[in-house]
Amino acid sequence: MAIATKIAGHIERASWIRKMFEEGERLRQQFGADKVYDFTLGNPDVEPPPAFEDEFRRLALNPVPGMHSYMNNAGYDETRSAVAEVLAEASGLAVRGSHVVMTCGAGGALNVVLKTILNPGEEVIILTPFFVEYKFYIDNHGGVPVEVWTDRSTFQPDIPAIEAAITPKTRAIIICSPNNPTGIIYPAESLRLLGEMLKKKEKELGRQIYVISDEPYARIAYDGKQVPNIFPHVDNAVIVTSHSKDLALPGERIGYLAANPRMADVEQFMEGAVFSNRVLGFVNAPALMQRLVAKLQRESVDISLYQEKRDLLCDNLISLGFSLVKPDGAFYLFPKSPLADDVEFVRAAQRYNILLVPGAGFGAPGYFRIAYCVEKAMIERSLPAWRALAQELGLK
Repeated sequence: MAIATKIAGHIERASWIRKMFEEGERLRQQFGADKVYDFTLGNPDVEPPPAFEDEFRRLALNPVPGMHSYMNNAGYDETRSAVAEVLAEASGLAVRGSHVVMTCGAGGALNVVLKTILNPGEEVIILTPFFVEYKFYIDNHGGVPVEVWTDRSTFQPDIPAIEAAITPKTRAIIICSPNNPTGIIYPAESLRLLGEMLKKKEKELGRQIYVISDEPYARIAYDGKQVPNIFPHVDNAVIVTSHSKDLALPGERIGYLAANPRMADVEQFMEGAVFSNRVLGFVNAPALMQRLVAKLQRESVDISLYQEKRDLLCDNLISLGFSLVKPDGAFYLFPKSPLADDVEFVRAAQRYNILLVPGAGFGAPGYFRIAYCVEKAMIERSLPAWRALAQELGLK
């Protein structure tokens, strides 16, 4: 075999989105792009906000000497300070630039944190349904993923279930709010209860348990809701995030990690994170993007565009008999599969040129994911296909 056996196994287990992409290409060639309804990829269809274009133009016309050179592995001081200022306002805590490391997106930040804290064989709790890459990131650093289901009726964290899963080997818990794939926001009360439980377990076990809060969708919240900052509720918390979604820059790979200033031994953690950022091969986050996002920490894409698509799709799917929890943010729906076998349902949807991802890909068989960060016109064109699919399955 040309590649490692483990990697071959990982590829097979992570192949659903790839398979759907390949199927989409085949269907587009057969029927035409306008007759294929691809809801598989979380790739923003909106453009960055005007402030990004203005800042990009300003830097291009007025380049800073040495702006493409190496810098501190943690990133530019001015960028780290700009991030910290917004986090300090949101948390009410003394977050400083020294608590921030600029990273190659949220995926880079997650790997840096896990590299920094994990010893071989230590456990990381992930909440089901979960972003598919979490298991692979944990494995990258010798950790063991432990799946804990959220409440199946609300997708909110089940604090007693998390507590029951904690062992002497537990090192961290990864949460994602707004969540991929459900779009659910975890309220402050849930974070508070999580923090209280962890303080008790840390005292009982005599070790730190980190909460890694994965927040690339934190500015994409609907109906006037706010995503609470985790720092006031969990001392040993690390925020990992990117500007892939809020500034619509997924291809630029720019994000950061930020440690709670109340974390035990926070200086040592930050030293480890800066070192890990370097030795993982990231070295530093992209220099030009760091310069750009320093001025954009209070900017965001137009959230109303996503909310409009959410409402259009939710209202129609509910009227057709699909069962779903209406998301608070992000740009995903995670309905129940009308068929017991979610893979069979996804294949049924393909017959109507609707491309979806089965819930099994997120650790949650019996559901399916829709990414609605697509053109509104495509959603509208897809509605007759959804109606035909619902009729075939006898939903209404």
